[in-house]
Amino acid sequence: MNKAKKTKGIIALDADGVLLDYHASYAMAWQKAFGVLPTIKDPLAYWPIDRWNVHRVSGNELERFRLFFEEEFWSSIPALPGALEACILLKEAGYDLVCVSALKETYRLSRLKNIRDHGFPIDDVIATEHSDASISPKAKALSDLKPVAFVDDYLPYFRGVPTSIHMALITREPNGTPNIGDELDNVSSSHSNLLEFAKWWISCAPDIR
Repeated sequence: MNKAKKTKGIIALDADGVLLDYHASYAMAWQKAFGVLPTIKDPLAYWPIDRWNVHRVSGNELERFRLFFEEEFWSSIPALPGALEACILLKEAGYDLVCVSALKETYRLSRLKNIRDHGFPIDDVIATEHSDASISPKAKALSDLKPVAFVDDYLPYFRGVPTSIHMALITREPNGTPNIGDELDNVSSSHSNLLEFAKWWISCAPDIR
């Protein structure tokens, strides 16, 4: 009788900014809402409102814009360069992959469809809705999941994450980044993108666990 191959553990991955290009989809949603595809203002901006040549919306304009952040939006975000390769490397190295995303439960299946359509070897999506608490909305899910590593591009989402989990920060665009300050001391490692993390983790994991 064949025995199932034992995995080396779970690696939890954020979606937007780690697996998926939220910036690109933001621009496409803007075009659908207002009829103009915005040009890039600052390619090194962390937040899409600063990256694209758009104005801040409020009132009726904001409500109109929000209409386009629906099932189609969350199921059609482009993959970031190198992200699929990174996941394949991690999977082939013996890890199970789960996406832990700060997203409304309503859109969990849309996100799952999105990553599967790209071919990501990811087993499931766990949606954790935003909260105003002093700890990460992902902390409880991660505590229950018990991954060996958690990869995110937003420093505040490491707050309250069990210290037994390796916390890997994807630094990405520097202008206006929230990834600064004393909380960087809580991070286990920093990487420019998921592919860099994957190669580093595979080569260094025996030494850091």
